[in-house]
Amino acid sequence: MNISTVTPAHVRSKLLAREEIALLDVREEDPFAQAHPLWAANLPLSKLELEAWGRLPRRDVPLVVYDDGEGLALPAATRLRALGYTDVSVLAGGLAGWRDAGGEVFRDVNVPSKAFGELVEAERHTPSLSAPEVKALLDEKADVVVLDARRFEEYQTMSIPGGISVPGAELVLRVRDLAPDPATRVIVNCAGRTRSIIGTQSLVNAGIPNPVAALRNGTIGWTLAGQSLAHGQSRRFADVPAGDPAAARASADDVARRAGVAVIDDTQLAAWLAEAHRTTYRLDVRTPEEYARGHRRGFRGAPGGQLVQETDVHAPVRGARLVLTDDDGVRARMSASWLAQMGWDVAVIDGLGGDVETGPDVAPRPDTPVVRSVAPVTLADWLATGDTAVIDVTASANHVARHVAGAWWSPRSLLPEALKVIPRTRRYVVTCGTSLLARFAADDLKALTDAEVWVLEGGNTAWFAAGLPDEQGEARLAAPRVDRYRRPYEGTDNAREAMQAYLDWEFGLVAQLGRDGTHFFRVI
Repeated sequence: MNISTVTPAHVRSKLLAREEIALLDVREEDPFAQAHPLWAANLPLSKLELEAWGRLPRRDVPLVVYDDGEGLALPAATRLRALGYTDVSVLAGGLAGWRDAGGEVFRDVNVPSKAFGELVEAERHTPSLSAPEVKALLDEKADVVVLDARRFEEYQTMSIPGGISVPGAELVLRVRDLAPDPATRVIVNCAGRTRSIIGTQSLVNAGIPNPVAALRNGTIGWTLAGQSLAHGQSRRFADVPAGDPAAARASADDVARRAGVAVIDDTQLAAWLAEAHRTTYRLDVRTPEEYARGHRRGFRGAPGGQLVQETDVHAPVRGARLVLTDDDGVRARMSASWLAQMGWDVAVIDGLGGDVETGPDVAPRPDTPVVRSVAPVTLADWLATGDTAVIDVTASANHVARHVAGAWWSPRSLLPEALKVIPRTRRYVVTCGTSLLARFAADDLKALTDAEVWVLEGGNTAWFAAGLPDEQGEARLAAPRVDRYRRPYEGTDNAREAMQAYLDWEFGLVAQLGRDGTHFFRVI
């Protein structure tokens, strides 16, 4: 299959012209996080079939894939063509070619959103308080409420003592219920900086009468100040009875108007979807629970706070159009106001419409390859004879936490290298959490070995449910753990040096934006 190449200058010209393009880094997440262009989206070769159709809905959108010399770009491009994408190219020279052409490279993940957050603070002077100042307020039992703008799971892992989980898109909708007295001081926090800045500025933009401030540097700043975090807290915004949302809606209307967000109807949406050469992402910004109870057909679930934080995940096609919805008129407008400031063509459509479907968000994907499967009890017998090796392609963190006894781990993309580490055997059995990814990996494996290749029926979940032997730890890693970038702001055991280095990196993002010059950010 003939795959063309394009130059970094071509990609940059498309970005500057604000034309649709998806620049896809097909390495695993950790190497992607070490260095990539601003608008690159991480779509690892390992998960390409599982994610491509959901993240790249238009099959003739221009796609440019790259790696850093690992040999992943051409297989990824070929696989994308097999999935029906018709305009697929490889970036000439890969990441090194981008650098050699003078392109700016960025560290970490979700960089466009984080860089935008720093620009917001720089231009709007978003109010903030240091960790010692916030702790002093809490210690003296001042009239203050702490709202954690992260996902509930992140909040539960570590949070400010007494804080309440209010993911970003919920803040303007619920703050009047959580702090009904205008004199109550509202503190917004996240783990680092972005979501606390955006959350605080959302409340300022919405004209909330309360004094509002971000917890400067989030839980990282709290930890670096030598203050203890709470673990396992469960206070949620939904535990407080909802009041009259009219004031929140009026505030959101005003912010969306100032940001230039369009409000459309079903007729306009249908017309946009009929445009053959334009990508329109349809996103429901409510909570996953609300989404599952009922949502507009064709809309994907993307809780608003995380959508603003992880826009590159939900909409990797730069230049695409986004249509957001909710059932209250607040969350979609506030989320859209930020996306508009980030240079996206974004609109809102109100309500759930007449065609409602239920169930959790599930990405569309191709049929899985046909591979022989083996039941857990039979695999246990095979392992007892010593002529079978199990290869686990699940997330490395899941593998380390618990896996089939004796199983080796490797990301799917590194199977050729992993086979040099795993002892040769007459039979390989591939597994993952459910066996979904394992089926694609097993199909790859069949081209790499003459041994028998099988898939574990039901994956690790079925093995554990059967009560068969399991173990934990890193004893059988057949490849480095590059599938997940360890964020310096997550978990509870990060080195102080790593946390401080992360803050220092964030402080430098505005300067990097200036050097890159492709962002089109504006702050209202």
